[in-house]
This record gives sequence, C-alpha cells and structure tokens, in this order.
Amino acid sequence: MRRKIMENLKKWSLEIKNRMPLLLYGARQVGKTYAMQELGANEFKNTIYVNFEADRTIGSFFESNIHPDPVIKVLEKYFHTTVVPDETLIIFDEIQMCERALTSLKYFAEEAPEYHVIAAGSLLGVAVNREQQSFPVGKVRMLTMYPMDFEEYLWARGKELLADRIRECFVRGQGLPENLHQEALGEYYNYCIIGGMPAAVRAETEELATLSQAEIRQMLLDSYIADMTKYAAPGETVKIFAAYDSLPSQLARDSKKFQYKLIKSGARASQYGDSIDWLIRAGIVNKCTKCTQGFMPPSAFQDLASFKLYYSDTGIMSARTNMNLERLMSSESEHFRGIFAENYVACALKANGYELMYWESDGKAEVDFLIIRDDHVIPVECKAGDHVRAKSLTIYKEKYHPAYCIRISTRNFGMAAGIKSVPLYAVFCI
Repeated sequence: MRRKIMENLKKWSLEIKNRMPLLLYGARQVGKTYAMQELGANEFKNTIYVNFEADRTIGSFFESNIHPDPVIKVLEKYFHTTVVPDETLIIFDEIQMCERALTSLKYFAEEAPEYHVIAAGSLLGVAVNREQQSFPVGKVRMLTMYPMDFEEYLWARGKELLADRIRECFVRGQGLPENLHQEALGEYYNYCIIGGMPAAVRAETEELATLSQAEIRQMLLDSYIADMTKYAAPGETVKIFAAYDSLPSQLARDSKKFQYKLIKSGARASQYGDSIDWLIRAGIVNKCTKCTQGFMPPSAFQDLASFKLYYSDTGIMSARTNMNLERLMSSESEHFRGIFAENYVACALKANGYELMYWESDGKAEVDFLIIRDDHVIPVECKAGDHVRAKSLTIYKEKYHPAYCIRISTRNFGMAAGIKSVPLYAVFCI
C-alpha cells in the first residue's frame, strides 16, 4: 500500500554527504518493516534484512566488536552475500532486542557513512536499557512512522481521485460537490472504525481476507496489552494497565483533561506519571498539552501538568470501546461521534508533524487544538456535526485576534468571518 513516508526514505537513500544511519520509530504494526523492505526492493540492488527478535543468533555476533568492518564481515558470512556501498541496504529490524547493534549505528555514522543502514523497533522508547549501552545521540537520523492517515486510507481503497479532489478544494477553498462530499464523509466514518493500521485496512479492502478488520483490530489491541507486560517493569505493569484502561472514561468527559482520579480513587501524578510516559513513548497514546495563552511561541505558555491523552489510532480506540459503524452512526451516539472526531483530528495533526496543544482560559473557554502555521498560532475547533456554534472560539478570537481560525466539522469547505471551514475528511490537508 502506498505510504507517504516512502518519499522521506527515498531522499535519505539518495544522500551522499554526511549520511547517517536512519532510525525509524513507530508503534507496533504501523508498517515500518514493510516500508524498509519496500525501500530496499525499489532503490537498491540487494537487501540484507536482520530481525533481532526473530533470530537471536545473529545478535550474539554483536557482543564483541561492533565497528563497521567486522559487522559487515559477519553479515556477509551469515547471509552469504556481498555488501556493496550504495548498492546494498542493511536493515536492522526490532533493534531494541540487540542493544549492541543499536550502539553500532554510531560507528557506522563516524567510520563508514558509505553504507546504507536503516533500523527500526516497535518499542525503542521504552525497551532500550540505555544504562547498559549508549544510545547513538546525534549519530542517527530519526523518523517517526504513524498509522495510515485518511488520505493513505483513500489510496488503499482505490479512491485516489477523491483524495486529489479533496486537496484541490482545500487549496482553493471551494466546496466539494455534494455527492462527493457525502461519499467522503461516509469514508471518514468508516475510517473512524477501521483506523489506519495497514493490516486492518488491507482486511477491509481485500475480499478474500482470512481475518476481518474487526478481528485484526482486536488482535492489535491485544498485542499492545501484551507489550505492556513484556517490556514494562513488573511493578509498573499494573499501573500502565490502569492508566490505559481509564482512557475511554477520560475521553467521555466534556472536559477531556486527564484526571488521575479516574484511574483510581486517590491516584496522583507521582504514582502514575511514569506509566503515562511509557504509553506515550510506546506510541500507544498521543499527548496534548494545555496552553494558557495564544501568543507565539505557544510552547512558552504550556501548563505541563494539564494535558489530554488520545489513542494513537482510531481503530484501536474502536476495538477498545467495542464500537462499530452502525453503533457510531446511531442517534444515541452523537456524543461518541464527537469523541471519535476529536481523537481522529489529534491523530491527523500528529501525523502531519504538529505538536499537540490546546488552549484553556480559567475553565471558562477551551479550544480543542492550537497549531503553528506560517509563524502564526491558529486555533482549531473540532465538531462532529454541522452545528458549529462555538463560544470558546469566539472568546479566543476576541482575545488574541488570530490571522484566521479553522473549524473542522461535517460542513463543506468555506470561509466566513475569519473562520476557515474544513470538513472532517480533509484534516490531512492541514
């Protein structure tokens, strides 16, 4: 399936001067292995693929000398091939399982930049014991891969023309024809349930899929839970479970600011702060921090103690909340459509490189997101339907006079009174 990250991987493969190994971050099952192997197939004559989780034997060869020359000799003998600079791609997958291999990236950067080395791991942020081995700070390029966004989902569904038309209307500010508008909204609701995990999207698009996308989403959720047990310290696992299990109730509240008391009566940040950090580093949740002012730079006005947590994928969210499309579209689920819409927007903005922030003023007004565009702080309001009256956005406008505002809803494209209307299906354009 077509992924946007391939353009960045191709640019890295073409670098000549000061090339460093590339470290690909991302939650489990977002498509890192597929992307690396696709890069090897398309841009190189041959590929050496090392999976340190599946093959522990190869990892043992890194216990001694991890400088490039001996590592290359080990790879050539083990895989019965020749490593040729600029022609061979070396892939170190699940590199968190071999800390010495991770450290070796530093020496590839310093001593042998002619080799193309790319590495990935599902839980690099939490699984690597940096007290034992040094992390190659400043010696690797780091890139994060996210679940498929809505545009990539449309590509996978064979609807490239619809995706192109959405982008065209976003740029021109013109409304999408009503039939296409309704078609795109229908795809958006479907995406809310399926999410952007490639396996789930593939199961939805392939008629002869062995497992349904619902079964795959449940399997992915189960694998996330299993990782908590596998990679977290024994004393921390229960707390991570508890924090993660509180997400549905956290998001169901009108004010979605994370409250520790919803984890457990009497719970405090000092008890669960590390558990929440684990979920963030694992890529399981996205953190959105409160800003108290709408001035540049908003990061200078962050209240780090106040934040929201969103699922990193709406498909995992729908599996966790036992939500299906019929239930989401029912008249009783208007509140849940709002929850899914806000979580979806958070995922889309994160995938586009934005730091997630929201604005709140003394508990009287709250704007869902703040983003920086063209050196301006732009407020972003998210609505699940076409009733778009928002007192908080009006208060923000009167107080900070932004260049413009963005309102995301089921309404078509448009611009009125300094508010740019962006349909829910077009957030990937922002």
